Amino acid sequence: MKLFDAADEYCCSSWETLALLKFCLFAIGVMVGMCVPKEKKKIAYGISGVVFLGTYVPFMKRFFHIILKQSSNAPERV
Repeated sequence: MKLFDAADEYCCSSWETLALLKFCLFAIGVMVGMCVPKEKKKIAYGISGVVFLGTYVPFMKRFFHIILKQSSNAPERV
């Protein structure tokens, strides 16, 4: 569990950290995508699409929940 605690602390350090992590994962994805044979690209696209939606939707749900919570706690401007 120490590994997961360290990962939590690392990811929560700043938005820049998450941005760099996303760029890194994107670059790896592009490199892997270039290695997939042409006849297997549809399968790879399908699997990656399912993984993307399965991870992106929960991230955005959590993000919008935080935004709504912050906007409801914000003082009204006159």
